Parts: sequence; C-alpha cells; structure tokens
Amino acid sequence: MTSDVLACVLAGGLARRMGGGDKPLRTLGGRPLLAHVLERLAPQAQAVILNANGDPARFAGFGLPVVPDSLPDHPGPLAGILAALDWAAAMRPDLDYVVTAPGDSPFLPDDLVARLRAAGPLACAASGGWTHPPIGLWPVALRGDLAAAIAAGERKIDRWTARHGCVAVEWPATPRDPFFNANTPEELAEAEALLHPGAAAP
Repeated sequence: MTSDVLACVLAGGLARRMGGGDKPLRTLGGRPLLAHVLERLAPQAQAVILNANGDPARFAGFGLPVVPDSLPDHPGPLAGILAALDWAAAMRPDLDYVVTAPGDSPFLPDDLVARLRAAGPLACAASGGWTHPPIGLWPVALRGDLAAAIAAGERKIDRWTARHGCVAVEWPATPRDPFFNANTPEELAEAEALLHPGAAAP
C-alpha cells in the first residue's frame, strides 16, 4: 500500500458505446466490473472513492464515498479527476496524490500505484506502445491549475498533462494487457475470454 495516495475509480461517463447505463455495474465473470477493479486497486491505496454522477444509491453495495463531478454536462474524465482532487483536499488532506482508473478496466496490475508513485509526481500508465491517460497519478496541488484549464475549455487529459511533464510508465501488454477496458458489449465478451484464458472455445 502506498501511504500518500487516494484511489479514485472513474465512473462518471455516459457509456454511450455500451448502450448507456453504468458500465462498472455490467457483469464480468459473475461479478460487476467495478468489483474486479476494486479488488485490484483498493489494496494499493490508503482510501478509495468512486466518481459517479446521478443517484449514488446504485453503488451503495460497494461501501465507497460517491463523488460527483462538480461541473455540469459530463465534460469528461478531467472533471472526474478534478472532483477526486477536490475531495482529497477537503476530506483527506493527509493524502498528497490521487491515482485514477476507469471503472471498466478489470485487469489492473498489482503494482500500478507503486510504480506510478515512484515515477511521479505526475505519471500515467502505458502498454503496448500506447498511453492510457485516465490511468494516472495526480498531485492534489495541481487541482487549481486543472480547474482553470477545464474552465478554459480543456477536455483532453494528455494535452493538459503535457504542460506539466507527465511521465509514461510502461507495462507489458502480453499475455494480457493490464489496461484492457470494456467499452462495448463486444469488448465485455472479450474480457470474459481474457478472464478465463484456459477455457475451451465454443
């Protein structure tokens, strides 16, 4: 466990490619996607929160603080990151960093937080030659700068992080990409196959 990090699962999107609703509540291996994410992420941080909009009661079974975007109209993952930074500043001032990961990434590596924290103060995950900007380490001290950037119209994570010297931390993408995310019903089916790689093909 990393002593100065809050983990935040990003679940504030509209899930259009999944047909709407809450992607993290879709089932994988008989359990919600969110359960898989928390199983991997929660042991790595001091505390965990969930960034989600709408009625928080639908996540009550997970026992997490549910933190909505502070900005209207679903402006994207930067708004979720800002909500997490603001929550950390107000509720856990002892924690200087937030690590975020999407609620549809069930195979996160066990060393995610430790490696990002070692590379910080601002870092994001990478695999297979691709960066994954929503999976990153964010200093709480940058929340004012992020709020100003969003207010000025910024919506792309990597464009904002480029201003601050973000470090990409690479993980191997084989035999299974640890940052695979299930954005569509087809990808959710693929995740089932990845979850049980030894199962016989139909």
